[in-house]
Amino acid sequence: MFSEFKHSLRRLRGQIIGWGIGLAIYGVLMVSLFDSIVGIEGFEQLIASYPPEIMAFFGDFMAITTPIGYIDIYYFTYMTFIIGIFAASAGASLVAADEEKGILDLVMAHPISRTSLFLGRLLGFMTATAVILLIGWLSWAIPSGGTDLELTWIEFLRPFLPLYGVLILFGTLAAVLSLLLPSSRSAGALSGGLLVANFLLTGLANINEDLKTIVKYTPLNYYQGGDAVRGINWEWLGGMLAVSAVFALIAWWRFQRRDIRVGGEGGWRLPLVRRRALRKHGSNLKEPA
Repeated sequence: MFSEFKHSLRRLRGQIIGWGIGLAIYGVLMVSLFDSIVGIEGFEQLIASYPPEIMAFFGDFMAITTPIGYIDIYYFTYMTFIIGIFAASAGASLVAADEEKGILDLVMAHPISRTSLFLGRLLGFMTATAVILLIGWLSWAIPSGGTDLELTWIEFLRPFLPLYGVLILFGTLAAVLSLLLPSSRSAGALSGGLLVANFLLTGLANINEDLKTIVKYTPLNYYQGGDAVRGINWEWLGGMLAVSAVFALIAWWRFQRRDIRVGGEGGWRLPLVRRRALRKHGSNLKEPA
């Protein structure tokens, strides 16, 4: 398992470096702009003139001149679906991508169990996600000392933990979908699409009260964002990680029972429909191997 873990990290090192550099540049830029933005005369009046339909997607926009409101609006509000692109893609590629390339059967020919392979890759994905967020945290904590962002390193770290929970949840969901849908690309697209849809639905619920009943059953309803600076809701974070564990177990179970393809994308497998067709039309149709 440890060798597969190291292999997974090596495979993801390009994405770790790319996403890490992007987050580092953005974080340092936002820290350097804080004093300038909050010092703009009449800035709060300008914000108040924005349409409420736009403000609904970015939390309490009037709090943007405070450290917590600033990092929430300029970073944590929409960082879920930005880094979610990585999480959905990496989660969907845990095992299905190698299967489509025709190399998974060669890997499984080595003396390694399916459980060890799956766990090694899952831990590699979780570690890569943590490293990317660690770089993002340092890009805020290190340069903030010369600004009016009067937050400690621990306070900067807190919002990254709920963000990690959301990313792992949708990453493990993508892993499950990759073992149910015809391809890893479709699984990653669906998982990422659900994350973006959740973000849009949460914003629309701030405009339409009727949607709040639906939103309370979605993951982002339990995502604190920058508000976690004040303290982490461990019950919410634990709930997201528990759901992630359930998704991981389902993906492991599906992988254990899966007949590995020798390459290419799969098709829609509808055995129940096919069995009914066999009973109806006789033995001219043959069950797939």
